[in-house]
Amino acid sequence: MTETVSATEPMIRMGFFLGILVAMTVWEILAPRRDGDGFRAVRRLNNLGIVVLNTVLARLILPATTGGLALVAEAEGWGLFNLVNVPEWAAVLISVMLLDLAIYLQHVMFHAVPALWRLHRMHHADTGFDVTTGLRFHPLEILLSAAFKLALVLALGPPALAVLIFEVALNGTAMFNHSNARIPVPVDRVLRLFVVTPDMHRVHHSVHRDETDANFGFNLPWWDRLLGTYIPQPRDGHDDMTIGLPMFRDPGENRLDRLVTQPWRQG
Repeated sequence: MTETVSATEPMIRMGFFLGILVAMTVWEILAPRRDGDGFRAVRRLNNLGIVVLNTVLARLILPATTGGLALVAEAEGWGLFNLVNVPEWAAVLISVMLLDLAIYLQHVMFHAVPALWRLHRMHHADTGFDVTTGLRFHPLEILLSAAFKLALVLALGPPALAVLIFEVALNGTAMFNHSNARIPVPVDRVLRLFVVTPDMHRVHHSVHRDETDANFGFNLPWWDRLLGTYIPQPRDGHDDMTIGLPMFRDPGENRLDRLVTQPWRQG
């Protein structure tokens, strides 16, 4: 099964990526949570442009996929789950949860370490909040994150199926919880017990720094609650809150060249 998963991993991930991107875009159009800003088309196009750039660079610089590396680790006996006798279903479940926790901690570090924050703030400098915001990350952040995930796979030795589930869930929920999709409040209240919802994650994109440094989860919502970084609602309310950072608010900052050079500018 793991060899089949590895062989089809790129197609599976791309299929889910495109399907969720289209679904969330349609949802945003039919039932938006907030009124869109006046530069939505420019923002969206450049946010999608940075995805293309990131994908090309990642393939050129780090051609190995996490799923492929999981197979190599299994064959060589590398990593925790290749050294202990654990049922495959348990290895898959625990691996997905540990990988998600690691990405949560990585996210916290990108806020806490000044040099990493200069890369990550490009994501937060988006003055709008829609599905493309979940794709807007600086190329250097993407490369560092990819290298971190490869190292995690070597250390944990997770089944390739677990890696595929994690990668698909991470990409999918990042688009879901960044979307401008309206979810009824009673539904959101229940849903955020199991997954990070748009209303939960929108707090993280508040202009107020204490709210920016909260709700770090992308997929599972439990780490924020357990580790004390959970804020239920923005102080200004979802309709009136200001999205983004105090700096880089000029519409021209949405140009692709400005996004790439942003870490080295003061705004």
